[in-house]
Amino acid sequence: MEYSIRELSELAGVSARTLRYYDEIDLLKPLYANEAGYRFYGEKELAILQQILFYRERGFELKEIERIIYQDDFDIMNALEDHLRELEERKKSVDALIRTVKQTILSMKGEYKMSDQEKFEVFKERLVKENEEKYGAEVRKKYGDEEMDASNQKLLHMTEEEWETFHKLEEEIYNRLKAGVAAGIQPESEEAKQIVMLHKKWLEKTWRNYTKEAHKAVAQGYTADERFRQYYDKEVTGCAELLKQAVQIWADQLDD
Repeated sequence: MEYSIRELSELAGVSARTLRYYDEIDLLKPLYANEAGYRFYGEKELAILQQILFYRERGFELKEIERIIYQDDFDIMNALEDHLRELEERKKSVDALIRTVKQTILSMKGEYKMSDQEKFEVFKERLVKENEEKYGAEVRKKYGDEEMDASNQKLLHMTEEEWETFHKLEEEIYNRLKAGVAAGIQPESEEAKQIVMLHKKWLEKTWRNYTKEAHKAVAQGYTADERFRQYYDKEVTGCAELLKQAVQIWADQLDD
């Protein structure tokens, strides 16, 4: 069956303007266009559009989606199974959040005694899971299972105060890096040293044993690994580079 651009727009809930844009950037080409210039789409195009929408729902950028779906070895069945796993994991996460909200409501009503650990458990579990998915394999390969497991346990057993301090440190480091880059500070500066000290404190919240060598190795990865660079540079380019250079300079001068 074939669909005009208007019919596909209504069927998929995607505006005709978006479909025309997908055509312009070669993300989704129509099956053909008639003499009047009207676009028409077939079953293959519908399947591709569904994949685009699934990946968009998962937060992928259009360029990344294009790279994935037009690989020679792209398989729709494998992609669907991947979407299913991701959505099931997301459902587990949402269900856990719902459970925590309900327990908090009951606790505030005096109908359930909720521990401080329970209030933040779901957030810590999600962070551990995300870290494992993104970096677990390489961290375990480089530092061993024992170190990674110990780090996960420290995170999971943080008190409410420790959890709040952990995130405040992360936020302060990020904000001071942005301000430092904007102000043009040098990695040799006193402000850069203060950022490195904060970064050390932040690492110690989850590391079993802090070492200057490991600190410098991690910082080196902030520019070598695109995932870290994107995190630190998402608002101001140069933050990852400043942190890396500052750690290389100042880590050896910090107290263990």
